[in-house]
Amino acid sequence: MLIVGLILGIVLTLIVLAVALPRLMFLVDESKFDFDETALAIEKQTAEKGWSMPHQYDLQATLKKHGFEVKPVKVFSVCKPDIAYKILGANEERMASALMPCRLAVFQRNDGKTYVSRLNAGLFASFMGSNIKAAMKTASAENEDILKTILKK
Repeated sequence: MLIVGLILGIVLTLIVLAVALPRLMFLVDESKFDFDETALAIEKQTAEKGWSMPHQYDLQATLKKHGFEVKPVKVFSVCKPDIAYKILGANEERMASALMPCRLAVFQRNDGKTYVSRLNAGLFASFMGSNIKAAMKTASAENEDILKTILKK
């Protein structure tokens, strides 16, 4: 009976993780502003908080070139070199470069409202080694600071 209970507990835990974890890995919040104002506010706040923005991706425009129509979607790659160096400066941590730079996405849903999504780096960091964990927690906190005047919370 103990073995059956243990196996059942493991199976139920795996099912809950499979259903809940994907939703937990991303943070999504409604913006106080429309799409264009949100995008401009992110650009402004990123610069004011000492972050750079090496790339912007207009996914709506990209897909339109290929014959697909989607609601507005922009992705901003934001970077802060002193945080990035904590990961890129050490051989063992460089594998996490696949997650860099940080990404902030602005999009509209069918309800016409504008939303901002990003990786839940704080949660994700808890699964990583100490240097990556520290860098991701710092980046996550600073990204939330960039967004605090933009999001409805």
